[in-house]
Amino acid sequence: MTHLDLMSTAERLEQTLATAPLAKRIALQPEFSRVIHRMRVDGMRVPSRLQRLDAALCDEAVEAQFDNMPV
Repeated sequence: MTHLDLMSTAERLEQTLATAPLAKRIALQPEFSRVIHRMRVDGMRVPSRLQRLDAALCDEAVEAQFDNMPV
């Protein structure tokens, strides 16, 4: 993927995630994180809004793992 393709993919996912319900956000988290990781590996500057979204999605995914855990 070119840098333009990576940025376009990240922005498309960002738009989808903005209105997605929690279950879909959690389902898209691995793909979004892969795109952000690939951007970093390719030496691209990742905009802070995308970094914050990636961190928030990771937090949501971790929290979702504990939602149904018996106490």
